[in-house]
Amino acid sequence: MFISYFKEKYKELATKSDLLRFRTDLIKTQVTCGRILGEFNLVNKLKLIRSDIQKAEFQVFSQWGDDGIIHFLTNYLDIPKKTFIEFGVENYTECNTRFLLMNSNWSGLVLDGSESNINAIKADEISWRHDLMSICAFVTAENINDLISRKFVGEIGLLHVDIDGNDYWVWKAISVVNPIILVIEYNSIFGPDKPWTVPYDPDFVRSKMHHSNLFYGTSILSACDLAKEKGYSFIGCNSNGNNAYFVRDDKVADVKVLQPQEGFVLSKFSESRDENGTLSFLRGEDRRLAIRGQNVFNTRTKTTESIL
Repeated sequence: MFISYFKEKYKELATKSDLLRFRTDLIKTQVTCGRILGEFNLVNKLKLIRSDIQKAEFQVFSQWGDDGIIHFLTNYLDIPKKTFIEFGVENYTECNTRFLLMNSNWSGLVLDGSESNINAIKADEISWRHDLMSICAFVTAENINDLISRKFVGEIGLLHVDIDGNDYWVWKAISVVNPIILVIEYNSIFGPDKPWTVPYDPDFVRSKMHHSNLFYGTSILSACDLAKEKGYSFIGCNSNGNNAYFVRDDKVADVKVLQPQEGFVLSKFSESRDENGTLSFLRGEDRRLAIRGQNVFNTRTKTTESIL
């Protein structure tokens, strides 16, 4: 109700200074509402959330309900160093760590491949009000450790990998930091039982690899296998079926640990494109049929196979 009111008032304002001031007020209101929801969860829904992290969901700056999940985990788990890294943040207005930065005053590093996006972040008052470093770089498995070490080494609180492509390979390559919480985007179209990721290509761009825009990232099973190798437990996905959550084994406490098939969530996005680049709104199994014949890398057999 409060957000709807502010958005209506926002339309009535004419001058640039009025708009900037009102935008600041709107953001403050969003953060306050998020803080109230977060504290309510910790007091009244703690037992439920420990068994199902989706019960913690709420949205402040995240695209889906990830702000709530992250708020719960970062307040419930033992995290000495309040630090985070997030990839692929665009201009950092819709992202999964901004609420953490503003509400809990964590320190962070964000990366994006667009110079205009990074310039927008640096021009935003959030960059001087908080301890936030933003770097313009196209993230690859070869450069990620160098990029991260410009800000952090060793243990950090949270790492969020979301680059719509080489997510598995980049996480696999990371060695300079040891996050307590790991969030990675997965491609639910690959299903719950296929150990698949896109073959590594340092120049991977989702929109160029296949016109459908559906061929990218890693399956939940491959993400869970890699997590196990690195010493992490799978605790679930967000309810929209695009982000998987892991906690380092020594920090998982009494949060319920799940098997990949148990925690898998199939997304319902209809973001497919036709060969002309127009939204085609494919749903269900039609999404997988659209990428049939594409080559994927099987992370268990270490071989390439085709999507059938």
